[in-house]
Amino acid sequence: MDEHDEGRQMFVRGERRRSPAWAKVAHGLYVPVDGHEESHLHALASQLHRGAGFTHVTAAKLRGWWLPPLPHGLPDFAAQNARNRPRRSELRMIRTTPEPEISRLRGLPIVASIEVLLALARHFGLLDVVVFLDSALHLGDVKPDELGVALGARRHGVRRLRAAALMADPRSESAFETLLRVFHLVCDARVVPQHELWVDGRLVARGDLLLSGTQTFHEYDGAVHRDRAQHRSDLRRERDIVDAGWVRRGYTDREVLLRPVEILRDIDRALRRRHDPERLQAWYALLRESCFTPAGRSALLGRLGLAPVSAVA
Repeated sequence: MDEHDEGRQMFVRGERRRSPAWAKVAHGLYVPVDGHEESHLHALASQLHRGAGFTHVTAAKLRGWWLPPLPHGLPDFAAQNARNRPRRSELRMIRTTPEPEISRLRGLPIVASIEVLLALARHFGLLDVVVFLDSALHLGDVKPDELGVALGARRHGVRRLRAAALMADPRSESAFETLLRVFHLVCDARVVPQHELWVDGRLVARGDLLLSGTQTFHEYDGAVHRDRAQHRSDLRRERDIVDAGWVRRGYTDREVLLRPVEILRDIDRALRRRHDPERLQAWYALLRESCFTPAGRSALLGRLGLAPVSAVA
């Protein structure tokens, strides 16, 4: 039996551990049940070849990128160029060409961010990839010039990543803010993210999305806005916006995912154009193949060979 302690990430490799204090990661790999949340990755990393590193959704989690709702049962993912690959159901190996550039993050081998995005674009829906890309750009993990070079290459995933880049914006500050912006985009409504409203030299508000051609902010209101202190601050901010002659409309995940017609109706009214529910078809198409719907999560499992496409996660 081998025992390892890498930056306080302990795991054991070898004989079976029957103690309830240990959890099985894979055949012959165990971590303490009260160990660090990344202990299982250190255990799996011990099985990787030199030149291999974590990628795909595993690397996205490690980097703290925004994630769509993920289906249960996803393995961890690593990439390498070598033909000989560890075969474990808990670890999916993705072969890449050229050989991936590997760095260390909290002691774990991880591929470059642009490689992570290409790996994600192989399997996730376009809307999911826009969320990943917005997050990577916002956090500075991917630079625009680096992205431009990658989009010109002939690689697996590059076509979907190109499509996502046309919708991406580093000014986004959350996954659902990205969704709300993309919704406006596909409904033919131009917006300006993070627009600042100044009155008499005072910053009144920085709105998630300015609906171009209007004095209207459309914003995503997440769970943080339910906090009492935050709610008081939001009400004061909204009064200041109204006093400045502007309009602020807030939306939750319910409107974005389940009742988008309400947002479209507000857009059409603000732009003084005819209300046309047919504009929603492009949005529904993006949603259906994304992990923000049960059908999209099922489709992801199917593309990964983990479940029939018709199964619902």
